[in-house]
Amino acid sequence: MPLAIDSTAFAPGAAIPARHTCEGEDVSPPLRFSGVPAAARALALVVDDPDAPDPAAPRTVWSHWILYDLPPATPGLAEGVEAAALPPGTREGLNDWKRTGYGGPCPPIGRHRYFFTLYALDAPLGDLGRPTRARVLEALRGHVLEQAQLMGTYQKRGR
Repeated sequence: MPLAIDSTAFAPGAAIPARHTCEGEDVSPPLRFSGVPAAARALALVVDDPDAPDPAAPRTVWSHWILYDLPPATPGLAEGVEAAALPPGTREGLNDWKRTGYGGPCPPIGRHRYFFTLYALDAPLGDLGRPTRARVLEALRGHVLEQAQLMGTYQKRGR
């Protein structure tokens, strides 16, 4: 079975509920992981928006959540998981608000896509300090056994 990521909060390609955005409680959605390869020694999760700031003229990829060195047996993450409740050994990178933790969708204009990308790695990445998305993706190079994506969308009310 290939690596997979899904959520009970939204179907692939569907709208992310407002609860998980800046217009709601801004809590992370529940996530489930399956099909982790036996050779995996760690997992990483990157949540980003390639449509920033405007889907008609995207100029940057906005990072919403960066986790790495999750144990490979991690079955998923609970809704609204806080740093203290992350699986032992999990490390966090900086999102584009320059802080750790989940920052939900908050698009300034239009309907944006949000990609939850799960990576199965052949080795833990170790302490990278407070890395950005770019630094974590660089560290992943050469270590990815499989990857899977879940994409959801969001558009602010009235925009």
